Amino acid sequence: MRIVGVVDIHRGRAVHARGGRRSGYAPVSLAGGERVDGDPAALARVYVERLGVLELYVADLDAIGGETLNAGLLSDISALGAPVWVDAGVTTPAAATAVLEAGASVVIVGLETLMSFDALATITRTVGEGQVAFSVDLRNGAPITLPAVDHSRWSVTQIVRGAAHAGVGTMIVLDLARVGSTAGVDLEAMAAVRRAVPDVALFAGGGVRSEGDLALLARAGCDGALVATALLSGALRLT
Repeated sequence: MRIVGVVDIHRGRAVHARGGRRSGYAPVSLAGGERVDGDPAALARVYVERLGVLELYVADLDAIGGETLNAGLLSDISALGAPVWVDAGVTTPAAATAVLEAGASVVIVGLETLMSFDALATITRTVGEGQVAFSVDLRNGAPITLPAVDHSRWSVTQIVRGAAHAGVGTMIVLDLARVGSTAGVDLEAMAAVRRAVPDVALFAGGGVRSEGDLALLARAGCDGALVATALLSGALRLT
């Protein structure tokens, strides 16, 4: 299982995401027993240098909310040398290019802000499918979409097949309701997605509590998981 350490950035600070309620996110104070005081680069450094994380995921919640990309912070994090996946609310090839130029290795296009699967295909063709991942954003298993888009009534299975048809080779199934919780992972959803798109690299986000959850995800066909809380608390140790 590939473990990807999560850095959520809100108002320029590294925050501890819980349940998708972004207004209530508090800055991360400690990580791996080290004080980081909400510094995104410091948190990323602890993940890589102390906890043995080999890949990072950055959710720029400011950019997702329509504000300016935290390009300087992304550059500082990418300087650590680990591959960095970045979700910054990308909806156009130009925005995807800007994220990659800021230091991202992979740009994430999220269902939450997706205008159409034609737009996703255009982004994938423009920057290359190896540099694009698709985030299947859910809340309690239900897709999170913009209200007026054609795919607003699609099932999760239809959505992941649409993303695969658009050229995406890596997908993240991210249930915001499970983020920062003790609910555990949604194994049924992960297994259903794996059956629908057997050839993509599949990652789970939200609800990972321990090595036991990782073992269950592996059996469900996952290739890796996005993890924050279990790493921050020490419940999951990679070294």
